[in-house]
Amino acid sequence: MESRCMIPVMKSPKDYQAYRISPQDSNRLAIIFDPAIADSSLTVCVEIFDQGGKTPPNRHQIAVEMFFILKGEGIARCDGKNVPFRAGDSLLVPPTGIHEIINTGSGRLYALCFMVPNEDFVELIRSGTPVNLDEEDFRVLGRTDAVVPC
Repeated sequence: MESRCMIPVMKSPKDYQAYRISPQDSNRLAIIFDPAIADSSLTVCVEIFDQGGKTPPNRHQIAVEMFFILKGEGIARCDGKNVPFRAGDSLLVPPTGIHEIINTGSGRLYALCFMVPNEDFVELIRSGTPVNLDEEDFRVLGRTDAVVPC
């Protein structure tokens, strides 16, 4: 039996790179782990939605996408079906489902997002515009000691 031991990788919010995929997007994605770091076809990020923000409708051919809601509330729409969610809920989007996440709350929505396999997700994120996380983001992510870039 072959065994493989991976050295654990630790990152904190100050290490996350954040992007807006398109300039008009009302959500940002902060990459936590990507295939290069995870040594696996996995992407993990924190998706941050402005008040009233949403993802554009999208689909994945083979990837499963999972969201764990850290803060806020909204609606997940998949193939025309709406499911309300709030902090503490988990959403699993199967491959080929046309889906979007919509922030219906009074503030920002924060979701931990996993995509397996990567299906060029991290490459799409990195093709966008780099943006900084702000003080509210660091508070939600539990790091009040992080330095906010200017």
